[in-house]
Amino acid sequence: MNIGCPKEIKNNEYRVGMTPASVQAYVGAGHRVLVERGAGLGSGLTDDLYAAAGGDLVETAAAVWRDGEMIVKVKEPLPEEYPYLRPEQVIYTYFHFAANEALTRVCLERKITAVAYETVREADGTLPLLQPMSEVAGRMAPLMGSFYLAKSLGGRGILLTGVPGVLPASVLVIGAGVVGRNAARIAGGLGARVTVLDIRHQVLEHLAEIMPPNVLPVYSDSYALERGLTEADLVIGAVLIPGAKAPKLIRREHLKRMKPGSVIVDVAIDQGGCAETSRPTTHSDPTYEVDGIIHYCVANMPGAYARTSTFALNNCTIRYGLDLANRGVAGACLNNPALREGLNLIDGAITCRPVAEAFHLEHLYRPAEEALRA
Repeated sequence: MNIGCPKEIKNNEYRVGMTPASVQAYVGAGHRVLVERGAGLGSGLTDDLYAAAGGDLVETAAAVWRDGEMIVKVKEPLPEEYPYLRPEQVIYTYFHFAANEALTRVCLERKITAVAYETVREADGTLPLLQPMSEVAGRMAPLMGSFYLAKSLGGRGILLTGVPGVLPASVLVIGAGVVGRNAARIAGGLGARVTVLDIRHQVLEHLAEIMPPNVLPVYSDSYALERGLTEADLVIGAVLIPGAKAPKLIRREHLKRMKPGSVIVDVAIDQGGCAETSRPTTHSDPTYEVDGIIHYCVANMPGAYARTSTFALNNCTIRYGLDLANRGVAGACLNNPALREGLNLIDGAITCRPVAEAFHLEHLYRPAEEALRA
């Protein structure tokens, strides 16, 4: 199979879909890998490294997309890349379809086969291809929030760590999944007073056992959320429903009860965000203010730490990518239930129910196994 790795073109996106080690693994399995020149430079990976790993360097993105039967990326195709999409082409990347109707409709019209990193799910419920970037984003969130709490940047002027004689900042983490746990660990390690909300008792019990005393797991209900928002200097949105839009837990009216100059870091923005006032931002223009509250809603947070993120992502994606390349999509997805969960679109059909429901396209939904066998 010809496998293509184009350069990412999203704003300040420095990650790359394949490391030289991944290229070497695909080539070793008998595949040809086409790498756009300069694709890895943002992650400190030179063209010479890809060539030494057995990759074929290609001058243009158009050539990679034209000759690649399977495209391995990091972020979803952007409008500039839509003309490259073609029927039966396999695209293996983060899509987050439920938050992007235009992308969903274009990919349906082009009849691509979309295998989405974010919905590959193992039998135990884990999301192995979402986890590494959730870890990075979760660890970044308190750092970004702390930075924008500076008065010179519009924040409250409160230091997250505090100093002797002055209380540290109060941090509210909404959701105790991978993002939330990592965010709470970093914020707690910096000395902040941290409240973590979740509705799963078992998860809360586990957090109580592993977190330091300044991290308090609390059952999430409307009262706890509203109280937490009024007390917080920094709010980290870490809510996830796999494949679906994030629920809007923070309403516009809540902002009026929050402390002026407090910060919301909405890590759920890839899936639409968990605040009504959230909208995607970029690393070059990361924040905006609504009702006195600073919003940080960068949709590709891990791209800022591209080298760490690229290697962490490839450590997980290569195993499933090799399965797709070696068996073909039908063979891999029918034999690997985790990959079958990752299949979102094929031949103009939607195989991920939350995506179909997000845009009232239930008439295009087909169970993945049925669509694959057809």
